[in-house]
Amino acid sequence: MASQAVFFGLFVYLFIGAHYTGQDYIGSTVQRFFHFDPLLALVTIVSARLVYAWFAFALVTAVATILFGRIFCGWVCPLGAVNQLSSFLFKKAKFLRPPREDKASLAPKYYILVLVLVGALLGLDLAGYLDPLSFLTRSFALAVLPSLAQALSGLGGILYGLGAAGLARSVSQLLQNWTINTTFIQGFSVGLFFLAAVGLNARRERFWCRYLCPTGALLGLLSRWNLVKLRIDDEACIKCGLCTQHCETQAHPYPNDGWKSGECVYCLNCASRCPTAAIHFPLSARFEKAANVSNVDLSRRKLLLTTIAGLAAAPFFRLTPSRKRASVKLLRPPGSLPEDKFLAKCVKCGQCMRACPTGGLQPVLAEAGPEGIYTPRLVPKIGYCEYYCSLCTQVCPTGAIRKLTIEEKNRVKMGTAWLNKSRCIPHVLGKPCVVCEEHCPVSPKAIKLVEVQTRLPDGTIAAQKAPFIDHELCIGCGICENKCPVADEPAIFVTSVGETRSETNRLLLDISGGSAEDPYK
Repeated sequence: MASQAVFFGLFVYLFIGAHYTGQDYIGSTVQRFFHFDPLLALVTIVSARLVYAWFAFALVTAVATILFGRIFCGWVCPLGAVNQLSSFLFKKAKFLRPPREDKASLAPKYYILVLVLVGALLGLDLAGYLDPLSFLTRSFALAVLPSLAQALSGLGGILYGLGAAGLARSVSQLLQNWTINTTFIQGFSVGLFFLAAVGLNARRERFWCRYLCPTGALLGLLSRWNLVKLRIDDEACIKCGLCTQHCETQAHPYPNDGWKSGECVYCLNCASRCPTAAIHFPLSARFEKAANVSNVDLSRRKLLLTTIAGLAAAPFFRLTPSRKRASVKLLRPPGSLPEDKFLAKCVKCGQCMRACPTGGLQPVLAEAGPEGIYTPRLVPKIGYCEYYCSLCTQVCPTGAIRKLTIEEKNRVKMGTAWLNKSRCIPHVLGKPCVVCEEHCPVSPKAIKLVEVQTRLPDGTIAAQKAPFIDHELCIGCGICENKCPVADEPAIFVTSVGETRSETNRLLLDISGGSAEDPYK
């Protein structure tokens, strides 16, 4: 469908645009797609107990769904476009043969929706894991685009080998212009989940949309009394059943009184398949409930169990040692809200990781507990926080990372650098090394050079300049750790202690009942 192609192209264009372009600011349009998502809006507002103004756009989607049905799913959703395209290809390849009549239950996505909403009431944001926009953006940022970049890089090498140096340079320049990071800690697993979501379409057409998508379930509930209803001309209908057999979402167009309006995404496949043009979607003059809104068997027992599971999920998701002591490795991006609020608002979309020009922002696995999986953290060994960059603060769609100017961002302390003297070249080998001091971006520098004396194995004394860290000036950007020439474990490293966003993650624990701001009281 042309509409899906247009919106998918728009999604990809905005996604590619979330990168360093040579300018300090790239505008706010790159995350605008997310603001039209009613599930993300609802869950973020409820879980964070805050209203984010940009989510007012979600009302457009909600009102359009109430008036015209699930047109977002069938005409706009980029993941829906991926699923429909893959379903089409699987059918062409004979991997997918639509059954004459599919009676599989459509209830799972409604139970998932209940689980997500109950979790949100307890401050647990689970929407980002299965919401189509978050899932697709995360998959593209951490797996699809890096894989494409690796393939293009390999192609460039082949072109050089074949003597097509000009074309190879063009490919290399394209990769540089897009600023594509190709190293992500969980890129492989994220890619597997994406391939699984696509591969499931070989079993059922638009499998994700039918059985897993909580956003589709929410929109299905909103579309119960929409103004666009399916109508079948009984005189023209030959009762062939092609419309039901080829329905993408199991909406059961025939017979007319069995049509599930809550499942229909208005793809119009049934109308195009009808050999006698008996199917129409006229605009009604008044709201009326369809004869069979969804025909989804949502048993009270299963709804109760799902609700209990949602209530139990919050404490289980928060079983993490980081609630006792902050994780050493959990360096959040500059501008991140305090951890509880950050987790309540972050939808794990990966936009900030896509935008990071050095590739330092990586998806969390266990550092923040189960609740924090796929949220961003800085890994200085892979990349550092560029001093004159605030892109991650500009692309966050929910405000989990506050928007900051370069000047504001440079006053934020992400953590603190520490020196391991047992691995530092001047301290251990008595040889000169000032790499960390040279790269320290703050002014005055947080890394000073002081003269130290090192006794060498032969008994001689070597005097060299060695680094000393001024923890008051250090902002925890990680460039010192990233550039340290010690190969395996850098002699200088950054931890989250002293971060601006936390009143409790300080150098010394408050064990005497004093205030968090002054641990000595």
